[in-house]
Amino acid sequence: MTAVILDGKATAAEVKEQLAARVAALAAAGMMPGLGTVLVGDDPGSRAYVAGKHRDSAQVGIASIRRELPASATQQQVEAVVDELNADPACTGYIVQLPLPPGLDALAVLHRMNPAKDADGLHPVNLGRLVLGEPGPLPATPRGIVALLRRFGVPIDGAEVTVIGRGITVGRSLGLLLTRRSENATVTLCHTGTRHLAAHTRRADIVVAAAGRPGLLTPDMVRPGAAVVDVGITRTDAGLAGDVAPEVAGVAGYLAPVPCGVGPMTRAMLLANLIDAAERQAGLATLATSQ
Repeated sequence: MTAVILDGKATAAEVKEQLAARVAALAAAGMMPGLGTVLVGDDPGSRAYVAGKHRDSAQVGIASIRRELPASATQQQVEAVVDELNADPACTGYIVQLPLPPGLDALAVLHRMNPAKDADGLHPVNLGRLVLGEPGPLPATPRGIVALLRRFGVPIDGAEVTVIGRGITVGRSLGLLLTRRSENATVTLCHTGTRHLAAHTRRADIVVAAAGRPGLLTPDMVRPGAAVVDVGITRTDAGLAGDVAPEVAGVAGYLAPVPCGVGPMTRAMLLANLIDAAERQAGLATLATSQ
């Protein structure tokens, strides 16, 4: 068996075509969406990721608003930039690129953001809305995972899903998203305290690996034909490494690899969150790419 590759790069390109049409409709209504980014320090990975977001924005016609601060920036300086973007009518939504340099309180910065301008969908207020089932920006990576699975016809309704990792960016928020009635999956959330991890992954229809441990998920841990989504990214001397061992492709029915799997979808869903917000501001019906 050779897994069907869940091509996030190609799927994100399709999503961006749809988003570009929505941006054109917004422009016709007199609304130009603007994406803001706050980058503190010179982490190469963060800088590359922010640059990718602005390339995507340009492709769909969204204006870019960049704010960069040195690693020596104080908490007050970072929060002042957040206040500026909160008040800027040209900024429809923005992200504060994490992690922040040591000594800065990332949670305080996130709390200071206007939840309506949260393009990543990770503001505490928006996570609370997800818990309550209320409308709001969805966490970009989980939203991208669901969109990718649906694009390739992987059944989600009633599926047994095992998620490895309990971080807010993916693990916990994905569990909340998949257990909504619209997704209707049953989710097991595993982590470093889980006993017999393989027992959980072997019975799953869908496995999402988001632990940041290269090669964690091996072929013997996957039920033949299952869908496997690799979200873990570790930078090694040989390049990017995912949580899923390459040999899993010979067992799984579907595989979202690292790279070119979930990463491009995360950036596309961030833009979708932004355009949703712009349509709400313009009084247009929101045509969500994926919920």
